[in-house]
Amino acid sequence: MLIKEYDIGPLVPGESLLAQPGFWSNHLLAMCSDGGCVERPVPEWFGEDGADVDALSEVLFDPEHWPVFRVPAGDGPGVVMIYRNLDGDYGTDHLVTHPGASHPEQLASWDGDLSGTGLTWCELNRIADSPSPADEGVQDAALRFLLLLPLLTDPDVPETASARLIAALTAIGAPQDAASLAAEHLLAHLSGRPRHDPAWKSPLSGS
Repeated sequence: MLIKEYDIGPLVPGESLLAQPGFWSNHLLAMCSDGGCVERPVPEWFGEDGADVDALSEVLFDPEHWPVFRVPAGDGPGVVMIYRNLDGDYGTDHLVTHPGASHPEQLASWDGDLSGTGLTWCELNRIADSPSPADEGVQDAALRFLLLLPLLTDPDVPETASARLIAALTAIGAPQDAASLAAEHLLAHLSGRPRHDPAWKSPLSGS
């Protein structure tokens, strides 16, 4: 797999890992640890257990293999997420893919917290709900939504956000009660991030 400016890393398709036990805890659990959570976040919130999480982390954060998750969109820009497994510099990079463009551009990075522009609630839902079956990548709306959730930087999410998140979590196997708890803490963290500067232009707009 080749992506411009990522020839330093051994990129491999990661989409098959989404069905592996332990993936969603690795991907989302760190956010539940922020925002003043009273209850300790646990993998069971996502229908997983600690052994699953540890086993999959060995795969996700392997310096010899950098998993790539492609989220193409049929009606505009999509996103590519790369687990950047440099020794001593682990993180995830999120790139915007524009239709017809020769290479993607940087959107945001996660290194313990998010840096970069991120997505509004409307942008997140547009991409999640606009799969592109003609392109390789994740097509299921719930998986797309959860993959992109760490990019949400919009503090003004609608009241329906919790229901959408709970539905996505239960779709990946989270128990209903646990999904409600996880959704509460995830949204508390995401809504507590700094607000968008009104002068910023989203990379998804092509600006």
